[in-house]
Amino acid sequence: MLKDADDGFYKRADAHIFLSNNQLKDAPLGNVSASMMYGLARFNACVSASGFQSGEQMSAAREEAIKYFMGQYRQMLEEHLDDYIANFDKFRELAK
Repeated sequence: MLKDADDGFYKRADAHIFLSNNQLKDAPLGNVSASMMYGLARFNACVSASGFQSGEQMSAAREEAIKYFMGQYRQMLEEHLDDYIANFDKFRELAK
């Protein structure tokens, strides 16, 4: 759980998950996941660009941005993997 999440954080996250779950009607799980990750990467590049005045500034901070976003994703993924491992039978039952 994020300790600094704003009031709408989980509602927005759930909306993205709902959209992806809906897309499973027309595409396999792996394809939906890949599309979501691609969209997230594109959006985060835009978020990163919004903090700079030039491409040169952005280029100078490129590795720092990658480190930040990868670290955040890793932390969130680890948390959710641990949750699924600890509650595997419950989540598998809900997925049926």
